[in-house]
Amino acid sequence: MNDKSSETQMFELAPVAMWLEDFSDVKAIFERWRREGVSDILSFLTQHPAQVLECARAIKVLRVNARTLELFEARDFSHLVANLETMFAGDMMETHLNELIQLFEGKTSFASDTVNYTLTGKRLDIHLQGTVLPGAEHSLERVLVTTQDVTALEDARRAERSQMLYAKGLFEHSPVSLWVEDFSRIRLMMEDLRQRGISDLRVFTDVHPEFVRQCMREIRVIDVNQATLELFNAPDQQSLLQNQHIIFRDDMQEPFREQLIDLWEGRLMHVREVMNYALDGSQRYVLLQFSVFPGYEKDWSLVLVSLTDITARKKAEAYLEYLGKHDVLTKLYNRAFYSDEINRLNRKSFRPVAILIIDLNGLKEANDTLGHDAGDSLLRRLGEVLNEAVSQPNCVARIGGDEFAVLMPGAQLEDATLMADDIGRLLHINNQYYSQHPLSISVGIDVCAEGEPMETAIRRADKEMYRQKRAFYAVKPSNSVSQR
Repeated sequence: MNDKSSETQMFELAPVAMWLEDFSDVKAIFERWRREGVSDILSFLTQHPAQVLECARAIKVLRVNARTLELFEARDFSHLVANLETMFAGDMMETHLNELIQLFEGKTSFASDTVNYTLTGKRLDIHLQGTVLPGAEHSLERVLVTTQDVTALEDARRAERSQMLYAKGLFEHSPVSLWVEDFSRIRLMMEDLRQRGISDLRVFTDVHPEFVRQCMREIRVIDVNQATLELFNAPDQQSLLQNQHIIFRDDMQEPFREQLIDLWEGRLMHVREVMNYALDGSQRYVLLQFSVFPGYEKDWSLVLVSLTDITARKKAEAYLEYLGKHDVLTKLYNRAFYSDEINRLNRKSFRPVAILIIDLNGLKEANDTLGHDAGDSLLRRLGEVLNEAVSQPNCVARIGGDEFAVLMPGAQLEDATLMADDIGRLLHINNQYYSQHPLSISVGIDVCAEGEPMETAIRRADKEMYRQKRAFYAVKPSNSVSQR
């Protein structure tokens, strides 16, 4: 078999679509352009796109191999050549423009990625390579072009890009704050502790709290989404990342320590409620969900942290808790809290405890003659006075419609008497602003001594309060406070 026959057989049997083409007429067009003064071929072809089509039509297809006919679904060579413009539709002219530029500039090879179509209209992603054969460098009369079908590869790449865009869209437009972070340095620090013989991270961090702070500094934030910027009132990502010390401070260290302990003990997914701060200093209660990405369990170099804003829920819970312990009208503690406190003092046998039982005089008359709004106003005013007079460790509660109680753990009778005097002084000041409707109270005082239940002293104080109240209605004293 001679060399020429061998080359022919190799051409025919090649597994890649191969074209032998004659670009000599294109070469002639190049020469004409040069004589006309064309030097910037890119600008010229961009301004005269019809010239690209002229060159494309000047190419002569000399031969193709069997794989070419198969790839483009052609019956034979004549069928293929008769339908070239159908095959090279769409953005093929842009690809051809790049080939022309390379050949015009004297290159003897070119490559590009483009789209062709089979004769039945099927889309093909093509990797095209062309080489001017030896001996034809001047005339361009023999150019070997291969068109490799890379549709499957491009489909896979398009699918990957689509998935990436989908994932990015989910991340960026999620209504929940999302952080992608790198915990690999923390992983190395923990491994170092294990090698040093540390087995209990909780005990270690009790002794060395600086380890927790150091770990916080070693977190590398890779990305955050728009919901994160909105949650923390950050104008942009750079502002957020530069001010993490504002967001993660104070109360964050203890929850972060618990997070480290979870990781130490192999829990790579965990949930907890924490409190952060926005860049304006306002508090943000969040539900933190932490998860090491699958495939990164060995080094923790990719973790996802989601923060769901539960500030409104926490405020609602706090308000409900407040309502459970406070009287809405006077803002003082309510009877439920008072009863719990009595039980607590009884269980602890803490003595002495001074007790003041206070009753608002004239509430029924105010309700009957002026209306319940006027009566409520009297109660609110008394609540303001008592709230001002009583401070921790003492407490004051509204225990009935017009009845209040002050508990003073550790106080003696003298302390309780001084408390009553303070209340009377503040009541006098308050009445100066409301001279048309002065407040008047009756006060009973007693002290719960060692060995007796709180209820015994409360009954004595209550009995004294009623004695004072009867005396008030009997003589209508001008002073607003009647005391034992």
